[in-house]
Amino acid sequence: MFRNYLKVAWRNLLKSKLYSTINIAGLATGMAVAMLIGLWIYDELSFDRHNTENLDRIGQVLQNVNFGGTTDTYGIVPIPLAKDMHDNYPDFQYVCRSSQSKAQVLAIGDKLISNTGAYVDPDFPKMMTLKMLMGSRDGLKNMHAVLLSESLAKTLFDGEDPVGKTVKFDNNYGLTVAGVYEDFQKNSSFNDYHFIGAWDQWAAYSDDTKNNLDAWDSNSWQIFAQLKPGVAFAVASAKIRMARERQGNYPKYKPQFFVQPLSRLHLYQYKNGVETGSMINFVWLFGIIGVFVLLLACINFMNLSTARSERRAREVGIRKAIGSVRRQLVFQFLCESLLVAMLAFGLSLLLAQSSLPFFNSLSDKAMAVLWKSPLFWGLGLGFSLLTGLVAGSYPALYLSSFRPVKVLKGTFRAGRFASVPGGCW
Repeated sequence: MFRNYLKVAWRNLLKSKLYSTINIAGLATGMAVAMLIGLWIYDELSFDRHNTENLDRIGQVLQNVNFGGTTDTYGIVPIPLAKDMHDNYPDFQYVCRSSQSKAQVLAIGDKLISNTGAYVDPDFPKMMTLKMLMGSRDGLKNMHAVLLSESLAKTLFDGEDPVGKTVKFDNNYGLTVAGVYEDFQKNSSFNDYHFIGAWDQWAAYSDDTKNNLDAWDSNSWQIFAQLKPGVAFAVASAKIRMARERQGNYPKYKPQFFVQPLSRLHLYQYKNGVETGSMINFVWLFGIIGVFVLLLACINFMNLSTARSERRAREVGIRKAIGSVRRQLVFQFLCESLLVAMLAFGLSLLLAQSSLPFFNSLSDKAMAVLWKSPLFWGLGLGFSLLTGLVAGSYPALYLSSFRPVKVLKGTFRAGRFASVPGGCW
């Protein structure tokens, strides 16, 4: 029976090619827009989630400062706070200093490349669970070593094994390549870490860093920390909050430190010292827009189907006259809607794929259709099924309500002023 319904649905689509094209194209456009918005939302919600092992225990140290009665929040903190956290607060498993990403000129022979990276403490690769393609995460225990991203290693060494070779930085010092790691994803706070050097090397090279190793009131560096299992961020933050005050000579801007979870670093920001939605509000907004666009496409589908009701009225009348009951007609029209939805879903995939380069450029993303993800296909097919049922529900119930006597006698009128009794066979 179901196979017969599909055959009838397919014949009806072929019989009205212009109507079918408009219906499928309209629904596909709405689905493609919703799909692009969905990919953007997925990209935002998965920001900084490259670390699946310890994500719930990793955070960045921020500080609230007070200027003129207004509280501002910054992600840069004094260097000695890291040593204080490591030595005096056992709640932290790893505490890693990081220089802000800095562009440097890297040289291999006559080849010169400018790229960005960071200098961190040796535990950083373990804390971030770097996926090493060559070498070891422990390479930064040697201050004269460096880890390269896969893309930078290929550019510098043309695909050759770089481990053990020397790269010159800013024509000042050479660092030995201790390993190659998989690039951070585009939707990561560390996507510009194309090389990772040892903090001690940077402290020896940078006069500004060297002169502020013990300066509690100089704020130009980042600190990332991993909590020990079972320790809550609120508990750890409460312990380090007044770390600056305990050093004496408390400055007028009254700095107070806390650890923000890495999973919330991108989506949530602070206003007057209180966490606010920021990017998460845009995620909700775009989600609502996506649902609204899809709803408009469904309404357009309903209107087009209902507008053709007079043409389908005789078919309904004949089917009822020969014994079809209403639920069979409802099922038939729903099958037609589902067929249109599935065809629209296939077309929407093509539209989304062809639009992604422009959309990525516009949003500064690196999104892709998740062709290999079972979850994507499950959601996509479920999404199409729901769309077909929602879009076809009203036309199916409306068309199946026609009374065969009026239809076959020619006294039936469809439209706004038509009289269509609710009773049916």
